[in-house]
Amino acid sequence: MNTELRFVVAILLMIAVLVVTNVLFPPTPPALSDPGMLDTLSVPQGGPPRSTGGAPTQVLGGSGRLPSVPDSLANPTDLREREVAVVGPLYRHVFSTRGARLVSAELPGFRSFTRDGPVQLIPEDGEGALGLRLVIGADTLDLRNFAFTPSREQVTLGERDSERLTFRYQAPGLVVEVNYLFVPDSYLIEVTGSVRGLDRALLLTDLGSGLALNDADPKSEVRALAYVGNHLQDGVSSHPLSKVDGAIVHEGPFLWAAFKSKFFVLAMQPGAGGVGPEQFGGMLVWPEGPDRARVAVSGPIAGEGEFGYRTFIGPQEYARLTALGGDLDEVNPYGWRFFRPVIRPLVGVITGLLVFMHDTLNLAHGWVLILFGVLMRGVLWPFNQKAMRAQMRNMAVQPMLKEIQTKYKDNPEKLQKEMLRLYKEYGFNPMAGCLPMLLPWPVLISLFFVFQNTIEFRGASFLWLPDLSAPDPIFILPVFLGISMFFLQWISMRSMPEPNPQMKMMMWIMPIMMVFIFFNLAAGLNLYYSVANIATIPQQWWIGRERQKTQGRGPVKKPVA
Repeated sequence: MNTELRFVVAILLMIAVLVVTNVLFPPTPPALSDPGMLDTLSVPQGGPPRSTGGAPTQVLGGSGRLPSVPDSLANPTDLREREVAVVGPLYRHVFSTRGARLVSAELPGFRSFTRDGPVQLIPEDGEGALGLRLVIGADTLDLRNFAFTPSREQVTLGERDSERLTFRYQAPGLVVEVNYLFVPDSYLIEVTGSVRGLDRALLLTDLGSGLALNDADPKSEVRALAYVGNHLQDGVSSHPLSKVDGAIVHEGPFLWAAFKSKFFVLAMQPGAGGVGPEQFGGMLVWPEGPDRARVAVSGPIAGEGEFGYRTFIGPQEYARLTALGGDLDEVNPYGWRFFRPVIRPLVGVITGLLVFMHDTLNLAHGWVLILFGVLMRGVLWPFNQKAMRAQMRNMAVQPMLKEIQTKYKDNPEKLQKEMLRLYKEYGFNPMAGCLPMLLPWPVLISLFFVFQNTIEFRGASFLWLPDLSAPDPIFILPVFLGISMFFLQWISMRSMPEPNPQMKMMMWIMPIMMVFIFFNLAAGLNLYYSVANIATIPQQWWIGRERQKTQGRGPVKKPVA
């Protein structure tokens, strides 16, 4: 059972028990393109696709028949390679002169838990990213094998001025130029270029083969690895890399394409600097080792042989992704589609509040969560008070309700009439004690996604916990959560004159179930929920005292307005 499904089961169980107790015992990714499209463009298991005449242009975004590759370019012989480093405040990128490819992308602001040093987003055993191929007639010209000449040997990016790095390849019959523009205080790279000497070629831009693993929980990170596309008509769809077992063609147009991991993203958007089309024509995918798949996006070369796109290589910071437009923030959406309109604003508010408390109060993230749990229970105190008193009122009316049910069991019409009279006279509402108690669930669900996707909590340690966004390595918190839940229910039941047998059973079963479900969820979520339970105990004890004082007095009639 995966993490999201486990959490869904937990929420449904708790809500079901809450509703049933109050009423009965008072106290798949969108489909891929038509498989027939694979006949239009063959994508071999071991390498990039080859065109089969003019048909691929329907999938890749071109039109008409394409010319052939000149013989002089079919087999380049100059494969000398050098590396050019681009160093800025936010990253250290390395480009290879062979193909003008990105072969390394380090983020000094984030520590890797799988290697010494900063996060590395480009897999070391791959061919890098941002390489180019040209589809010309029945041939594919792989520019990744061409030796480009860089305009600079190293680029140092300041805090204010943008810097440009240009790669150029020139041979008889072909001139290719690729320009990388690096923007200060941004993970964004503007890419423009041109291809001279070839008419009506299709450009395949290599997105890479996924992102490198950097987190302490490799199983969780592998599950999060996926390629994502935002189709112009069908919207955003995500596809796990582990499930790519053959060649796939996704028909466009796409507003962007991306690789994502748990906390990081490599995304491409077409049309940078007003150059080239505003959509990618399609996405081509083929497997490349365990939990790896290579993705290329396509589109015709515009006008005078020009092309342009921009790429974002960095953390999944909601504000940065939103600023790029095109719903790029949906690359790792908060919550399931039907919950998203409620969950997303809450995630933003909760994340902002937690970060503000951390920065302003200078507290560790763990103490911030403890304080946040207590504050939330304080905010919800009047609603819980109303719910608990409604439960008391319902329990007081319960003997009269059973008496009516016994007396009129053979007269359904009279039974219904008397029950409605009782409900109205004493203000009995089976759901009154339930609805206010559902208010904490949106916060709990939002926190699940905060710890699952939010970069601010990656690697945040607390006491024995190395990472609040990962499960507790020695399972102390899930057990503590179960104990806090049991103790909370025990305090609630000890003030009842005759607890229902089913409630006694649930007092033992639910904590055990919660331990089982929460043991693989984020330690931060366990910490918050445990603190919230403990913070509810004084209120539960106070209501218990009120319940004991009113025992034997009978139900109180609802005041007449």
